[in-house]
Amino acid sequence: MRARTLADLSAPLLALRLLTAEFAHMPAPTVEVSPIYPERLELTFHDDFAAFEAWREALNIAPESVVHRVQVGGQTGVLRVHATFAGAELELVGYAKVPAAEPVLASAGVGS
Repeated sequence: MRARTLADLSAPLLALRLLTAEFAHMPAPTVEVSPIYPERLELTFHDDFAAFEAWREALNIAPESVVHRVQVGGQTGVLRVHATFAGAELELVGYAKVPAAEPVLASAGVGS
């Protein structure tokens, strides 16, 4: 396998350039472009589903396309969606802590 060049990453880099120009006012994500997946641009949002949702809406990605998972023993929620933007495979990923459940007392609501 030949070594990848920067030119091999042109699709996600162009997409990033266009996103930067069109959505400069949006929350800043962690950005990943990798020669391992040369067609993919990944935008990740940590501790903030609101930023993920803002980007999803701005890019007109259908809410039903979003996959929700929980990891780290139920402590971290993960939202993930794939789309195409400017010829690149776009992946949005959001992470946020899952709020701890309030303990319910066995007698709660009884006799009230």
